[in-house]
Amino acid sequence: MSAETPIKVRLDKWLWAARLYKTRALAKQFIEGGKVHYNGQRVKPSRMVELDALITLRQGWDEKTITIKGIAEKRTAAAQAQLLYEETPESAEKRAQDAITRKTMGAAAFLSDTKPNKKERRQIHRFKTDVFE
Repeated sequence: MSAETPIKVRLDKWLWAARLYKTRALAKQFIEGGKVHYNGQRVKPSRMVELDALITLRQGWDEKTITIKGIAEKRTAAAQAQLLYEETPESAEKRAQDAITRKTMGAAAFLSDTKPNKKERRQIHRFKTDVFE
């Protein structure tokens, strides 16, 4: 391709190449599920990306707003992939505030690194049956 002709890359492929999602299938699933917005709108995975476009995406508890700074169609090293986009300062600040809020609210206390043991499973089952009956 010449320097004048811009590279045309699908949104799902770009998200995968930028290492924002582990697989293209996951990127496609999140786009179709409404977790990814391109310039403020829901789009299809086949949408062609452009430079300086805003992408809002949800990853776990967080919502990121990024600006496209480069276009690639192949997945590269993580250091090079980070050069393809830039997170907006407002988004980074909001994510930091949300993390602090979650920490103070104790949301992490509900998440466990291990499966519940037999006694805890019985308590969970008892709680669910008592609440919903």
